[in-house]
Amino acid sequence: MFILREVFPDDLEGLQAVAHHLDTVNLPDDRAVLERLIDHSRRSFSGQLDLFKREYLFVLIDEEQKKIVGTSMIHAQHGTRRAPHIFFDVMHDERYSESLDKHFVHRVLRIGYNYNGPTEIGGLVLMPDSRHHPLALGKWLSYVRFLYIGLHRPSFRDEVLSELLPPLEADGSSVVWEAIGRHFTGMSYQEADRISQTNKEFIRALFPAEPIYLSLFPKKVQDVIGQVGPETKGVEKMLRRVGFEYAERIDPFDGGPHFVAKTDDIALIKETRRAKVVKVSGADDGRPFGLVSVERDRAPHFCATGSRFRLEGSDVGLPEKTLAALDLKPGDEVGVLPF
Repeated sequence: MFILREVFPDDLEGLQAVAHHLDTVNLPDDRAVLERLIDHSRRSFSGQLDLFKREYLFVLIDEEQKKIVGTSMIHAQHGTRRAPHIFFDVMHDERYSESLDKHFVHRVLRIGYNYNGPTEIGGLVLMPDSRHHPLALGKWLSYVRFLYIGLHRPSFRDEVLSELLPPLEADGSSVVWEAIGRHFTGMSYQEADRISQTNKEFIRALFPAEPIYLSLFPKKVQDVIGQVGPETKGVEKMLRRVGFEYAERIDPFDGGPHFVAKTDDIALIKETRRAKVVKVSGADDGRPFGLVSVERDRAPHFCATGSRFRLEGSDVGLPEKTLAALDLKPGDEVGVLPF
């Protein structure tokens, strides 16, 4: 049995083990940062923070092994006056010489800032030994964010952003950063990445406001702009399937592409619904499969699992093991997202 729930303070050790695997901006292998993330998430789920200051951190628990095997996150708003959403717009500049009859279309990067940003989904990490599981656990971690947004639509912005990882070097460095960012900051990719988690002022102060012509860089750098890394190809495919598109924007650090969608147009959010539980015999037999969630006034405030179900109007029939896993009884209200 696998359970998705909000992160707890006691999860710190297990969370750091997962963070160590990829060490990303959203989930860094840094104990102090993870402690702050856990506390921020706890106050978000319990409603102690303003709506658009909330950050929700979900963990996937292998109940048999009693360990965390994956994570995913929602940032209610990515980009404020104090900490703007920063990106490179990927634009085109056409040049033509009549006397030489030569025509060029240059790709250029221009730094951009968003002070009233979109909702962001990120932090998706699944441990290698849990990948390719028959239950498609990566899908659980990805879909739970859309389920939660669908159940709490007013708490999120009208656009959802997903920043995907680009192809990186074997040592984890970025050819985009080495070609651009290092020259304007004098810092390594890892150092700048770490500092940007709490301080983005240096980007605005040191990066050029003028367009940067990609034709000035080696082909290796040009080719990686807007590309998705091999480990996130599956995520890109899923995002496109549910309504996301490449925004012609990239991350200023690693060059990873930004995918966006209107919140109300995302298929998974539109398919999310609330229903009342009814007990059904044989609910495991050939029924649709999806995520079923429950929310309470006490911790865990949010809890979900994958389950077969029978949805009829505003009623949902669930098997005994799902009722037991989520501590449900007939008449309880749940969220349902079919796969």
